[in-house]
Amino acid sequence: MAARCLRVARAQVNGLLQLNGAQRVEECSCVFSTAAQQRNSGDDCNTDDTQTSQKQLDTVRALEKKAMKLEEQINDLNIRYQRAVADSENVKRRTQKFVEDAKLFGIQSFCRDLVEVADMVEKTTEHVAQEKLNSEEAALQTISEGLLLIGAKLQSVFAKHGLRKMNPIGGAYDPYDHEVVCHVPSEGMKPGTVTIVSQDGYKLHGRTIRHAHVGLAVESQQ
Repeated sequence: MAARCLRVARAQVNGLLQLNGAQRVEECSCVFSTAAQQRNSGDDCNTDDTQTSQKQLDTVRALEKKAMKLEEQINDLNIRYQRAVADSENVKRRTQKFVEDAKLFGIQSFCRDLVEVADMVEKTTEHVAQEKLNSEEAALQTISEGLLLIGAKLQSVFAKHGLRKMNPIGGAYDPYDHEVVCHVPSEGMKPGTVTIVSQDGYKLHGRTIRHAHVGLAVESQQ
């Protein structure tokens, strides 16, 4: 009887020991499981933070590239604008020059016709001056004086409108102003110098509208 009671007591004690051991194992398992979960949760948080930072960095880089492209476009537009302004100013200046030239040289053909009249008056005056005055001396003198006044008045009108007669005698030959019609022996004058003028040349505001017909001095051949 006593032995049986002892066996029952031992069995109860072993059961209690086994139950306590299982509970401890389960608690340890729970502890390890909780630690693993916390570790995994921390790893997930670190991964999310890294991905977010990378996305932000990519966004900043993309914005920087876009800003650089926009800056290049702005510089290109500024250059184009400056060129357009410069071209516009050039066109404006050229147009203004054309208008001024049209105002100055619009009467060019009219001036050419007038210089022919001046030529005739001048030649008539020279002929009258060279003629020997006879009984009609007073009349011829009046004509001569009148022609001189007409010639002077014409030259005054010419000068008023920017038309001036050339005076090339004694000067060097200029192909833009002179037309050589003859050569004469140089007598104390440098070869190539204008010695005579057979037809006067005229300039309108500095532009030659009729070349002077001139004779040039050349070295005399012995």
